[in-house]
Amino acid sequence: MAEKAEENSFFPAAPGVLIDAVRRLLRPLVRLLIARSLPFPVVSAVLRGLYVDVAERDFPVGDKKQTDSRITLLTGVYRKDVKRLRRQHALAAPPPRALSLGSQLVARWMALPEYRDEAGAPRPLARVATADDAASFESLVRSVSTDIRPRVVLDEWLRLGIARVDERERVCLNIQAFIPAQGSDEMTYFFARNLHDHIAAAVHNMLGEPLPFLDRSVHYNHLTAEAVAELSELARRRAGDVLSELNARALALQQHSAGRAGASNRFNLGFYLFSEKQPPEHDDPQDGQA
Repeated sequence: MAEKAEENSFFPAAPGVLIDAVRRLLRPLVRLLIARSLPFPVVSAVLRGLYVDVAERDFPVGDKKQTDSRITLLTGVYRKDVKRLRRQHALAAPPPRALSLGSQLVARWMALPEYRDEAGAPRPLARVATADDAASFESLVRSVSTDIRPRVVLDEWLRLGIARVDERERVCLNIQAFIPAQGSDEMTYFFARNLHDHIAAAVHNMLGEPLPFLDRSVHYNHLTAEAVAELSELARRRAGDVLSELNARALALQQHSAGRAGASNRFNLGFYLFSEKQPPEHDDPQDGQA
């Protein structure tokens, strides 16, 4: 107990506004954790390890070696726990193989000119190349991976409803079906990646680091359900247009950058939409754009 009092005495009282912000950020996450039967002791252990990992990686002191004592000072985690946790650095799990392949295939089908129709939409593809058209579902799969047979991919996509075969034996993409199943490993991966990137961008801006990231929103209260439906439809349509344009350009730039020195950066742009019934006492202070 004496050690706890000594370590915590280094920490000034946290600003109330920051505590309120943390509570608001964590509330929907806690709802998910309870719904998925992930108890507090497990999450507490994960958070303790993260405090140690972030302190060690992101708060160095010049050329000096990072010590257990300094990490304890930064985090409030007991020294004996710091020593143990520094031996247990967890590596981030790679994305599921099927997800990685599927995402690349859909991105190419929607972006590359040979796979799009005159309107820019992904066009139906012959299963294999023909004398009149070299672009086919087989060539699409082979452009991403030679390890998995195109027929295996097609069978799985047909099962999931991501693709269908029309009366002319062409493979047609159903982009609306390319959504990870609720609670699946794929959905969990995107959940973590996209929310991490949004929070990381906001923290970067909050800390006043150079070159702030784009982080804007439009927010209004006192709307009818019909008004929210109209705004939601507009947002989905316009966001889809922007994402399709960026997908095509990003793929072209990625192909241009392949093999070049310094091609080690990643880019992620996302949109989110949220609405709820809100009691008057919880109204945001201002409507508009932020």
